[in-house]
Amino acid sequence: MMSIKDWVLSQLVSNSISSARPLSGSDSFFEGTAQTTTPPPPESADVSRPSAPNQENSHPSPLQQVTLESSRQHHHANKEKKLDPLVKIERLQIKFLRLLRRLGRSPDDLMVAKVLYRIHLATLIRAGESDLKRVNLSSDKAKEIAIEQETSGVPELDFSFSILVLGKTGVGKSSTINSILNQAKAKTNAFQPSTDHVQEVVGTVNGIKISFVDTPGLLPPSPSTAGRNRKILHKIKKRIGRSPPDMVLYLERLDLLNVGYSDFPLLKLITEVFGSGIWFNTMLVMTHSSSPLPEGPNGYPVTYESYCTQCTEIVQHYIHQAISDSTLRNPVLFVENHPQCRTNISGDKILPNGQIWKSQFLLSCLCTKILGDVNKLLDFQDRIELGISNNNRIPSLPHLLSSFLRHHISNPNGAEETLYLKKQLKEQLRAQKEKNHSDNGNLAGEGSSSNNEEPPPEPVLLPDMAIPPSFDSGNPSHRYRCLVTSDQWLARPVLDPHGWDHDVGFDGINLESASKVSKNLYASVTGQISKDKQDLNIQSECCAAFVDPRGPTYSAALDVQSSGKELMYTLHGNTKAHLLERNTAECGVSLMSFGNHYYAGAKLEDSFLVGKRLKFVVNGGRMGGREQVAYGGSLQATVRGRDYPVRNDKVSLTMTLLSMNKETVLGGSIESDFRLGRRTNMSINANLNNRNMGQLTIKTSSSEHLEIALIAAASILRVLFRRMGSDGSNKEHPEVG
Repeated sequence: MMSIKDWVLSQLVSNSISSARPLSGSDSFFEGTAQTTTPPPPESADVSRPSAPNQENSHPSPLQQVTLESSRQHHHANKEKKLDPLVKIERLQIKFLRLLRRLGRSPDDLMVAKVLYRIHLATLIRAGESDLKRVNLSSDKAKEIAIEQETSGVPELDFSFSILVLGKTGVGKSSTINSILNQAKAKTNAFQPSTDHVQEVVGTVNGIKISFVDTPGLLPPSPSTAGRNRKILHKIKKRIGRSPPDMVLYLERLDLLNVGYSDFPLLKLITEVFGSGIWFNTMLVMTHSSSPLPEGPNGYPVTYESYCTQCTEIVQHYIHQAISDSTLRNPVLFVENHPQCRTNISGDKILPNGQIWKSQFLLSCLCTKILGDVNKLLDFQDRIELGISNNNRIPSLPHLLSSFLRHHISNPNGAEETLYLKKQLKEQLRAQKEKNHSDNGNLAGEGSSSNNEEPPPEPVLLPDMAIPPSFDSGNPSHRYRCLVTSDQWLARPVLDPHGWDHDVGFDGINLESASKVSKNLYASVTGQISKDKQDLNIQSECCAAFVDPRGPTYSAALDVQSSGKELMYTLHGNTKAHLLERNTAECGVSLMSFGNHYYAGAKLEDSFLVGKRLKFVVNGGRMGGREQVAYGGSLQATVRGRDYPVRNDKVSLTMTLLSMNKETVLGGSIESDFRLGRRTNMSINANLNNRNMGQLTIKTSSSEHLEIALIAAASILRVLFRRMGSDGSNKEHPEVG
């Protein structure tokens, strides 16, 4: 089970880049590939830096230099492996602050401050109690160390990241790469596609080594171009399989985005090929960001900020549809590669809003890379997932254990039936005795009596089910009539009371069967399947019991239930033995499977009767799964009604104890079932634990119209009293002003 610390961090690291979230996918985009974003490389690596001091020392011979460099790297690599993650995070934080100085960015920048806060918070969560003081001190000293190292140039800074560039033909992928590297390293052509194969373009900017994976342009989505686009994407996937990139740039032209944007099939195809994890590491790049703005509804050009926001939301909306997740927010970068673009004194290209886009790009990539490395060092990468939100969370181990202790396999031989008259109970017992006597007496003459078997009973027509209101002419109830035959199978339709008015309201089927397989072996099957336009719900239980007249009763059951898109399988095994006349012992095991997780449990239970109405039950068990174990037990005392089992009136008092991870919860509950009248039943359940958490439940069922009216009146009066109380409090505290 995920601890509260892990849960808090998983929530923090799953935010957008605007809130400085680490970018690490866990989908098929990263499966089966070698990770290139390793912990910080050796500090002695040779990377050119414009501000590096002159080195006039004598150099050794080439052979000696190679041997010495190899020995240093090997020694440093072994030393790096021995460092704990917190030390590596400290070095990575210092490296991040040094790079900020090269980019001319202040640590007080909003995005930088968020990244530093995320790094600090992640280290606090992962650090032990003895390391908390060290983490707090390292955050304060990191800036001083970064300034000192950057001023002296020792050790030399080695930092690099790789970027995958995707987009349609003509959006400016190669031009953007040339603008970032400030060199014409990628071929460009304004009239036809210039990149016909996947190629790597490497350059250095401000001492940072950047490796671009330039790709052929994708064609506009259509049935005729889907095959070619899929082929290109698979080539790209094969190319980056050996060295996955740190981030992805998806390019679109800002001047061509409008309400008629229809690239959803292309975005969906990218998601199918790479997996939804690719969008978690993707930055949206809008090229041609200095183009003239279109006119608004009033005939005047729209503002630059509103137009950029509108175009960004259009692309983001279709990405949400492609991954079935509306919580993702991709960072956005606006780019202008035209030679006539306005520049500042330093020659940097400026957008109409005054932003230097190249500096913003480097900062965004730097934050993404640093947070990704921190995420891997602290082992939080697998916490992040994209796609349809899975709300079908597995219950906690104490909850599973509590449910397992209360679970009992139903008796397949059908002996537990609801009887309403004492005479029926006596007739049932008499018929059961006669049946057992006849079975024992006719075993020898079974072959001769086979010719005198009675004919099977005729099928019996069950009463029609209540049909919801419908606009259909006539009465369609004849389509849902059921027959009861001697094969003991009962099939009934499932009524959906919330269906459409024109629909008859049946969206599933219920199947029940109980049979005697042999003399002492019984089996039963119950199941229900319902289907709507989106979901398929399954609930079924298969039971089998072997009853030994002189020994224990062995039973097994398989439960299958649907939970969202997954199926939950639970296998129960149980053995019950009568030790004394009024004492019964029971032991059971359970194995549950949900998704890729398995849970196993075992329990022991003992029950004994005091008189005819008082029953005590004590049990204990354990439930384990996902490297955790929960223990618990309960003690229950039940007082039955005078007419039991004709009427199931009872009062139960239960004490429970659950323990997991050195935390113990002690609780108590009281439950009462009784009849208020001939046709009115009521159930009251109240529970409370040592953490001051409890619940009170009152249920009632009645077929009398008077009781139903009283229940409705009680609900109405409750609402009226609430409103009267709120009005009175407002009068006592009038507003001033």
